[in-house]
Amino acid sequence: MTTPTTPPPGDRPGHDGPARAPWAAATAAPSTGTSNTVQPAGPLAPAGTRGTARPRPTAGRRFARGGWKHLAAIAACVFALFPLVYAFSASLSASGSLLGSNRLFSEITGANYTNLLNDPQNPYLTWFANSLFVSVTTAVGTVLMGAAAAYAFSRFRFRSRKGGLLALLVIQMFPQLLAFVAIFLLLFAISGVYPFMGLNSRLGLVAVYLGGALGANTFLMYGFFNTIPRDLDEAAEIDGASHAQIYWTMILPLVTPILVVVGMLSFIASFSDFLLAQIVLQDPEKYTLAVGLYQFVAVQFGENWGVFTAGAILAAIPVVVLFLFLQRYIVSGLTGGAVKG
Repeated sequence: MTTPTTPPPGDRPGHDGPARAPWAAATAAPSTGTSNTVQPAGPLAPAGTRGTARPRPTAGRRFARGGWKHLAAIAACVFALFPLVYAFSASLSASGSLLGSNRLFSEITGANYTNLLNDPQNPYLTWFANSLFVSVTTAVGTVLMGAAAAYAFSRFRFRSRKGGLLALLVIQMFPQLLAFVAIFLLLFAISGVYPFMGLNSRLGLVAVYLGGALGANTFLMYGFFNTIPRDLDEAAEIDGASHAQIYWTMILPLVTPILVVVGMLSFIASFSDFLLAQIVLQDPEKYTLAVGLYQFVAVQFGENWGVFTAGAILAAIPVVVLFLFLQRYIVSGLTGGAVKG
């Protein structure tokens, strides 16, 4: 005798049965990739406003929002470029006077440049070479000495460390020009023992520049050295690297931007300095450009402003080229790409 099978409660007619588990519903009805949820529609735009373009702002509103910045930038460019254009126009004028150069580029001639480069009494090319030697030596020495001092203050802990940093900061509060009398007497005394480092010596002038720029540049580099994690030093020391290897192969590449900035500022300052170079250098063959160009306008009733401006235009070329060449290092990141992760 066969016993009839009673259907489960969920299969009986009129019985809904218990609710299925969420995992069962997901298994029974595979996803089709589309959602059945109905999203509420956004508010409809009022009638008569659909498809209409937004009104363009007026000229006054555009000027108030940011147009005045363009006018300010144009005014700043004109203010900065006008002296250069005026000097270049005077260098191409045959009158030799600035008073006759009110009309820009009214006369164009290369006589001033020819006289500048071919004057035996005023060796411009020799002055140019002297300025490059002094400026490049000062820039390299400043970077090497300042970076070594900043590394020592940043990584080592020794007695009077904070006092040394404070002393560097206080000394830089007094300009170097206040000590030009002491500098002259010091170089005069050194001349009797070491003539190559005394008065009328380019190396003596370089030593003066290095002493004056060391404090400020050391304090400036010190802050950048502190941004380099000490974990890099500790990891290198565990691998057996010495302090010299860490300094030359790890730290200096990471602080390249500040090294470039310090070197460029030192180059420009020494290249355009006049007072200290005038005090130290006495031989016309050892003049720098700033001192040599002054000779063209130092004689009363014999000023030759055309040749002077021609020399000034040529003297600006190294600084501009240096800035353009080092610009990518200045704007680059300080430690970008140094640490993986």
